[in-house]
Amino acid sequence: MLDLAGPPDTLAAGRPGKVGLLELRYARVGDRTELVDRYQKSPLQIMRPLYVDPARPDLPVTYLMSTGGGVIQADRNRIDIDCGPGTAVHLTTQAATKVHRMEFDHATQVVNLTAGERSYVEYLPDSLIPYRDARFYQHTRVTVDPTATVLMGETIAAGRLARGERHAYRMLFSDLEIQRPDGTLLAVDSVRLDPQAPGAVTGPAVFADHDLMASLYAVTPLAPATRVADTLHEALLATGLAFGVSTLPDDCGAWVRIVGSDSPAITRAMRVAWDALRRLLIDVPAPDLRKT
Repeated sequence: MLDLAGPPDTLAAGRPGKVGLLELRYARVGDRTELVDRYQKSPLQIMRPLYVDPARPDLPVTYLMSTGGGVIQADRNRIDIDCGPGTAVHLTTQAATKVHRMEFDHATQVVNLTAGERSYVEYLPDSLIPYRDARFYQHTRVTVDPTATVLMGETIAAGRLARGERHAYRMLFSDLEIQRPDGTLLAVDSVRLDPQAPGAVTGPAVFADHDLMASLYAVTPLAPATRVADTLHEALLATGLAFGVSTLPDDCGAWVRIVGSDSPAITRAMRVAWDALRRLLIDVPAPDLRKT
């Protein structure tokens, strides 16, 4: 990363508007979950949580947004989300996250998500789209209580496909760590996408010959890991997409990776998987969420 850390010819890292910070804390209040603490610093912000899930009126839906229209060079963003005991929360983005061209520096985003005792948390952002010459690093740490459930998804596109940009970014690195409150690691997923390195983006563990790669993790005590994996497998068979499902260590859940070249098909597949997990774990369907 050091060779991508030069001073930009625009606003430098640390200047106003370049350090985005979003701190959210949810708590159980009466018969529903409420956002009880919020701090936001541009370009990160949220909409007021909405109770739009007809099957779970206690569960707020929160849209994470950026006032800058995407991630630009020298941005340093951090999102801290604390979901307290007994909470139920859905977190998503308003639209896809666009990572713009960067000529002199790079951008970073750190996400820290904590799920407390008996909580149920869904973190399902829309796709990440790296533009030509984008340089981006993301680190996501998910801390899950043994009695909590977390569904977490990520979709990465090869670029602005409608403009013919496929793997034209400079680099895209992403690290995911899922751990227990005592620090015990459950899973680590490191993605290193460097189009200049042979096989780094077209290898069998990443995109292969496809244009989109999506992952969905389910960490839960509400069903055996094998049943979670079987549910994902059965739900995705009819999609016609290439995918692979595996259980997570210590019977803590399962995960799936899906690849394809049709964006709507990937979006539908992720929704099918999310809906299947919801029906298995909390016995309700996935809601229809409107987005711009």
